[in-house]
Amino acid sequence: MVEGGGEPESSDSMRTFGAVLQALREHAALSREEFGDRVRFSKHTVASVELGRRMPDLVFVERAEEVLGNTGVLRKAFPKLARQPGLAAWFRRWAQLEEIAITLYTYECRMIPGLLQTEAYAGALAADQLPPLADAQIEERWAARAERQQMLRDRPNTAFSFILEEHLLLRRTGGVEVTGGLIDHVLEISKLRNVEIQIMPLVQESHAGLQGPIRLLETPENKWFAYNEGQESGQLITDPKVVSVLQSRYARMRSQALSMKDSLSLLKQMQGDL
Repeated sequence: MVEGGGEPESSDSMRTFGAVLQALREHAALSREEFGDRVRFSKHTVASVELGRRMPDLVFVERAEEVLGNTGVLRKAFPKLARQPGLAAWFRRWAQLEEIAITLYTYECRMIPGLLQTEAYAGALAADQLPPLADAQIEERWAARAERQQMLRDRPNTAFSFILEEHLLLRRTGGVEVTGGLIDHVLEISKLRNVEIQIMPLVQESHAGLQGPIRLLETPENKWFAYNEGQESGQLITDPKVVSVLQSRYARMRSQALSMKDSLSLLKQMQGDL
């Protein structure tokens, strides 16, 4: 069975999607339990989606299409789903996919990725956010981030790759002490067998990632997805052609960045220079 995250606020699009799913399921003469067994989700998850209480993920939609005759109705409706305003629907879909991914690639040129952040570093980022955040909001965001970071250790069969720009650490966000703690943390994470960390050097004449950050993941069904995030917005990318382009860029960057060994040496050198 596969379970999604917490149930979001409902919306008209979610309720409409749920009603269509229910109609297709009933037309196929399947009970919620029978349908759940075939798509490998619990009957409770099926009910929540049909009632518009739960945002389905891409895995759910693809499996539902296969069971219900591949009409394409659910695939076409899925991109138009949205929660109530104010909730980061696109990122939450990506986070749901992260929970089942067997491969995760991350390239960042703006800040250290959330999966590698320390509480002090995250706090320094939050202190500069506008509009300002309340202490409770900062604590809540860090608690969610820390819980998400557990997947690095809890899922030894998932391959994680990170490419980080050298300038992210040279900037010394939060000060010398925060940066020192961050480097210590990254070095510790790099000891995990399922994690690869590479540094893109400050001076690099050929760079395939100049168009911005890249996130890629592979599901247990060997399907690849990408996610791009900007100012107060995000986009889940499902188009295989676009995903393929981003995969090619990431692969090129892995050859352009420092090797894992040289990356760790540079991190230790930077730590000594603080």
